[in-house]
Amino acid sequence: MTLPTLGLLLAGGLARRMGGGDKPLRMIAGRTILAHVIERLGPQCDGMLINANGDPARFADYGLPVVADDVPDFAGPLAGILAGLDWMALHRPELEWLVSVAADTPFIPRDLVTLLHAARQAEHVPLACAASGGWTHPVIGLWPVSLRDDLRHALTVEDERKIDRWTARHGCASAEWATDPVDPFFNANKPDDLTEAERLFATLPPA
Repeated sequence: MTLPTLGLLLAGGLARRMGGGDKPLRMIAGRTILAHVIERLGPQCDGMLINANGDPARFADYGLPVVADDVPDFAGPLAGILAGLDWMALHRPELEWLVSVAADTPFIPRDLVTLLHAARQAEHVPLACAASGGWTHPVIGLWPVSLRDDLRHALTVEDERKIDRWTARHGCASAEWATDPVDPFFNANKPDDLTEAERLFATLPPA
C-alpha cells in the first residue's frame, strides 16, 4: 500500500523560454496544463498544494493552497520543495512524504507515487526520482519531511542549488517509465512545445 503522500505542484519558474508568465496556465487540449496535472496527480495524493511566487490569486480557480519560496532570489526547485515540506510540517503534520512534480508536465503518470515509493523501498534509501528515455527528472521526486532541516541548511548556508547533488548525499532511487506512446515527463518549455503537446494528446487512449 502506498504511504499517504502530499502532492506539490512546482509552478515557481520564470518561464524565460516561453516568453515569461505562468507556463502551467497555458492551454493544451482545451484546459490549462495545470488542470491536466491536477487531474492526473490528485487521485494519487493525500491533498495537494502549489508552489509559486508572486500574487497567489492567479491560481485561485484551483482551490489549492499556494506557498511561496522562503529562500529569496528564485533559488530554484529545491527552494520550492523546502517550502512544500515546511507547509506540510505545519499544516499536515500527520504526513511524512511529499511528492513534487513540475506543473508544466501534462502527461504525469497515474502510477507516479506508487512506483516512486516502490523504488525507494527496494533500494532502502529515503529519496526517489523519476526517469524516462535514459534521463532522470530530479524535480519529479519523493521527499521525506524528516530531511527538511538538512535541505534548509544546504540551501541557506551552503548555497546548494543542484537537486541531484543534494539527493546524492542521502541516497536517491530512480523509477523508470516507458516513453511510448508519450514520455510522461514531457514538459512545455517553449511555444513549440504547446503545439507538440496538442499532437501528443490526440495519440493517447481515453483515460
